[in-house]
Amino acid sequence: MKTSEPEAPSTRPYLIRALHEWCADNAFSPYIAVHVDAAVQVPQEFVKNGEIVLNVSFDATSGLRLGNEFIEFKARFGGVPRDIVVPVTHVVAIYARENGQGMAFPPPPKAPAGVSSAAMPEPVPNREPLRSVTAEASGEVDPSAPDTPPASPGQGGRPHLKRVK
Repeated sequence: MKTSEPEAPSTRPYLIRALHEWCADNAFSPYIAVHVDAAVQVPQEFVKNGEIVLNVSFDATSGLRLGNEFIEFKARFGGVPRDIVVPVTHVVAIYARENGQGMAFPPPPKAPAGVSSAAMPEPVPNREPLRSVTAEASGEVDPSAPDTPPASPGQGGRPHLKRVK
């Protein structure tokens, strides 16, 4: 009789912590792109197309905890302090704002009707390896920024992640 192997824990939270540490060590600002649904606690007015980009640097957050299940912190949005809770399964990318280097992840699994996606297991990884991504930062939300709008070269919009092979 064949015994099944125990399911290995997800590597996603470990990779997020490693890239966050790499950003901090190199004086970069780590940003995360998050798929937003009912399981994510973020200011909804900053969500665009079901996603939000968050500055998770130590300077922009208070009480940052990069756990295996959730990323939790307090941040100011428009001068108002907010509690942020993001399931690790909903982080679709982490990257350095200054140079766009980072990593993308598969989106979270779709939750069946009546089931919170936070309770869903990590999806079975596909066979395609994850690749580094670059971001063309153009007006993403920076919770640590003052209430004045950022000076942008007129592009507006949000960052665009691009796969690098």
